[in-house]
Amino acid sequence: MIERILNLLAFLLTSNRPVTADEIRQTVAGYGGQGDDAFRRMFERDKDLLRRLGIPIRISENNHWDIEHGYVIPPDEYRLPDPHLDDEERAALWLAAQVVRIGGQPSGPDAILKLGGARTTGGVEPLGADLGSDADMLADLYVAVTERRMISFTYRDKARRLAPHGIGHRNGHWYVVGIDGSGEERVFRTDRIEGLSLGEETDAFARTPGLTVSSAMASHPWETGAGEALEVTIRFDESAAWWAERRLSGSVGEGTRYPDGSTELRLTVNHLDAFLGWILSFGAEAEVLGPPEVRRALIDRVRAVQV
Repeated sequence: MIERILNLLAFLLTSNRPVTADEIRQTVAGYGGQGDDAFRRMFERDKDLLRRLGIPIRISENNHWDIEHGYVIPPDEYRLPDPHLDDEERAALWLAAQVVRIGGQPSGPDAILKLGGARTTGGVEPLGADLGSDADMLADLYVAVTERRMISFTYRDKARRLAPHGIGHRNGHWYVVGIDGSGEERVFRTDRIEGLSLGEETDAFARTPGLTVSSAMASHPWETGAGEALEVTIRFDESAAWWAERRLSGSVGEGTRYPDGSTELRLTVNHLDAFLGWILSFGAEAEVLGPPEVRRALIDRVRAVQV
């Protein structure tokens, strides 16, 4: 679907005149082979999505006799006005475009060059932030959120059905937030979702007042759960200490900062499995010091992965 919408956008932007729905049907990849009713529904849905994204699709006469009408995107309404960036601002924008990547690849330089930027030299790989590899799934989830479509998928070998309210990114992973079939608020990590399917009906659910991505993801995953509360002590290396002290503020007891730059923090853990998955994302930059049963559980998890 996302490829078809991009094809439609490109066609409208490159046409120097209004184009009819029939021309779009015959020219734009993704619309071919559809019956009249199917094409009409698909085209209306795609136009509506583009307009929701702020892209101005207008209807205009495409001949001197005003007999036929076509679709056009007025360049003056679509183009980004010159933001008049100075050299430092362009350099910062270039760096941001290089270090953030989807699918392991940095974003292309074309948009930055159009803003008056220049290519820079030197590697920036140590600063890279990979925003995930499954762009197609994120596109489908975005459509489901904006069009309020129900989604179905398998998560940890269990069939799920969700009214998606939003998607968010935290600590290298994407999450989808919504209300499940039982009416409970749920957060799912997208790279663990299998067999994602979007419902055909749009506006299939009403948004729950007060439920936002930020509110649903405000708590840390290990803080929720009905398990026995455990006081876990972790030592973060210097490379991760600054992050831990900043992001875990309010969730930890008193910490200890050591001369080598590392820091020792204590967390209250209610969901051990969620905690183990989170702490493993730090690799060798974090060590669980206690209690012994948590250290053993972490070692068992690592051995299970290595087998």
